[in-house]
Amino acid sequence: MLDLTLEDRARALNDRYRNHAAVSVLRHALADPDLGRVALVSSFGAESVVLLHMLSVAAPDTPVLFVDTGMLFPETLAYQREIAARLPLTDIRVIRASDDEIAAADPGGTLNQRDTDACCNARKVVPLERALAGFDGWITGRKRFQGGQRVELEFFEPEAPSRLRVNPLAHWRAQDVVEYMDENALPRHPLVARGYPSIGCAPCTSPVKPGEDPRAGRWRGSAKTECGIHFIGGKIVRGPLAPEAVPDAVPEPAPAPEPVPAAAISPVPTDSVPTQPEAPTMTPTPRPRADADPVAPLPASSATIVTLPGAEAADAPVLVRDDGFHPVEGTPDVSLPPDTDPASLGQHLGAALIAVEFPAMTDGRGFSLARILRELGYAGRLRATGGLIADQYAMARRVGFDEVEIPAALSRRQPAPQWLARADWRDWDHRSRLAG
Repeated sequence: MLDLTLEDRARALNDRYRNHAAVSVLRHALADPDLGRVALVSSFGAESVVLLHMLSVAAPDTPVLFVDTGMLFPETLAYQREIAARLPLTDIRVIRASDDEIAAADPGGTLNQRDTDACCNARKVVPLERALAGFDGWITGRKRFQGGQRVELEFFEPEAPSRLRVNPLAHWRAQDVVEYMDENALPRHPLVARGYPSIGCAPCTSPVKPGEDPRAGRWRGSAKTECGIHFIGGKIVRGPLAPEAVPDAVPEPAPAPEPVPAAAISPVPTDSVPTQPEAPTMTPTPRPRADADPVAPLPASSATIVTLPGAEAADAPVLVRDDGFHPVEGTPDVSLPPDTDPASLGQHLGAALIAVEFPAMTDGRGFSLARILRELGYAGRLRATGGLIADQYAMARRVGFDEVEIPAALSRRQPAPQWLARADWRDWDHRSRLAG
């Protein structure tokens, strides 16, 4: 499958596992080399325990990512701790935006009242995207019967630019969920009994009346139905990427306002108290430290850190490459703004050095330009300039950039070791990894 597009890979996987049951799809997703490294993302909501239980039986050491937005119901936090203690899952990671990020985006804690998309982006999308940076795919608990944009869900979905989403329960009915919980004596989220069939953040979730859609209580009174945000041509849109939008858009991992410290992670107690007879006996692996990086640690880089005597102390910008910082050298033959018409890129293929401008870290259009240039056959040096940060370096390298130019101030806030932690970018590119 290495020569297939992301959409074709998803289609082939759906054909391969079309007649498999949910547990079988989950097991194969964790072992199939065409998927690579996979994590489960769980809200610990109304139905989350089903997939968490399946995972605890199939592969209890699989990373489980739980985003604590800071606005969850107290009942959700208590339920998360209960499930963590009940099931022998050994790698639950609580992902949060840092205090500095929240202070910059939502200092008064009222952003949800003015702009729910921006609130979801700051508190959930940004930290989750950062946590998923080391994975080739992620597992969700979404199901067709939940309605809205989910009615046509398949087991495998493409998520540009290079990840796959896996939905093992896509074809389950609501009754299947109830029966699985009953048969395995799994605890219910306490808010379900109080009229909350779908549970998100407390300010944006309300009880659902009989006969209403199960997700009617989410962002009630607005057109918003999902918390996910994608960048297409620099614009924010809700919901999944339209098929026709994928080829020309390479969304960046949604970053946070500068400065961007590492997302905080709190370790979760995971004392193994398996109550299900089929749960395997195993020795828990060590939990992440509270100050650990939100994704699995990158392999040690073989690169040598290049230091710049005097350069970092001055105001001179620096170039970031896979072996560290370098003085800026070479004048670009052309500098492309992010709104450059992709149809005009062919005229620049003879340039020795092309710079692509990133006015802000939230503008992902430059990634699309770089990818298109490489697809057109451009073989010269490609430099990203402007607002990229260390967390975006692997993305920049994957789409075709050779180097990133950063201002001196950023090089002091994010020194060379932070960038070199992302220098083994090929190890996290699924095609390169599977090629050996």
